[in-house]
Amino acid sequence: MSSKQTLGNVASIETTGFVDGPGIRVIVFMQGCPLRCLYCHNPDIAFFNDEKKLMTPEQVLNKIVRYKSYFGEEGGVTFSGGEPLKQPKFLLETLKLCKANGINTALDTSGVGEDFEELLNFVDTIILDIKAVEAEDYKKLTGLEIDKFNKFLNCVQKKKIDLWLRQVIVPGINDTEENILSLKKFISKLKNVKKVELLPYHDMAKSKYEKLGLEYRLKDTKPMDKKKCNELQKLLLSKDNLEGVSAINQTKNSNCKVEKCGLAKSKKGKKSTTHFC
Repeated sequence: MSSKQTLGNVASIETTGFVDGPGIRVIVFMQGCPLRCLYCHNPDIAFFNDEKKLMTPEQVLNKIVRYKSYFGEEGGVTFSGGEPLKQPKFLLETLKLCKANGINTALDTSGVGEDFEELLNFVDTIILDIKAVEAEDYKKLTGLEIDKFNKFLNCVQKKKIDLWLRQVIVPGINDTEENILSLKKFISKLKNVKKVELLPYHDMAKSKYEKLGLEYRLKDTKPMDKKKCNELQKLLLSKDNLEGVSAINQTKNSNCKVEKCGLAKSKKGKKSTTHFC
């Protein structure tokens, strides 16, 4: 089957992302996710496999190439979701086309999927969402066992792909120093970690759940205090074991062309929304 016959279920494509990988990036949000995370803020993308926009790899590439002149040395495309690993064949063929056209690639993922080993050969950066590091906590948060996540991470380590790590911090669940020190110990054993970020939980998705007729299981949980989240991040990034690793939002993109970018004039200073499920 040729790539022209392979269709991907794409939720949307954003053309000016600034925090979903190095430089200015096109973000391809793919439909569907196998996880059922307590704090998912995109249930419309993650929980449903409705065909939003069926596209071939060539169609996605043509969309990306239109913005290639804005990428500079660091920018490129990030595949996000939902969970992009849920569509491995489409993802593989699209990644191959991107690399053949000199486009930097990133994968924003929870690390849960199948048939990912070959496609990782065409990925420059992995933005990995660490739901939890302990098996019991992981299952409570996602509804799944941690085995697939560990398998994916081991494969990424063997291939020596650059890692950006993220964890959503939720009050009453993982907002303790004990959790951060456990996370720090986990990260200290990993190679090729370039950036780490703690994301404060928010409840802005409540209206989405209501509209979809779904129960919002964290309806009684207040948004994470940003000041406390920053303090926990300082603890995480203190020099012991994590020296040389920076926060994702600490380093500016040296090749950012927002001031000159005609596409970004109406979005100046606006950051893209990071999709975790």
